[in-house]
Amino acid sequence: QVQLVESGGGLVQPGGSLRLSCAASGSIFQFNAMAMGWYRQIPGKQRELVAEITRGYSTNYLDSVKGRFTISRDNARKMAYLQMNSLKPEDTAVYYCKGTYSLADYWGQGTQVTVAS
Repeated sequence: QVQLVESGGGLVQPGGSLRLSCAASGSIFQFNAMAMGWYRQIPGKQRELVAEITRGYSTNYLDSVKGRFTISRDNARKMAYLQMNSLKPEDTAVYYCKGTYSLADYWGQGTQVTVAS
């Protein structure tokens, strides 16, 4: 079983920055074999992929966040990150970390990001 815990959300003004962190833990697994992703969800809407990073460090981004958000990972620390710059009100959502390992998906509990002045 793999557990993912997000942190780093909060209230930020438009144009500001936040860094989300996702800590992975669990019994006998290799974090470096996991594909990691960040998703977000607004009430009443489907959860959408924001950014993902493969175990080979290839990345993919939602078009609306390209150039503003950066996903990264630290295999030694079993952490994934989402650096969010130039935040906009439309980035307001609950952000979830997802890890895929051995054909199974694992989700964190989510962290709220609110962009407002």
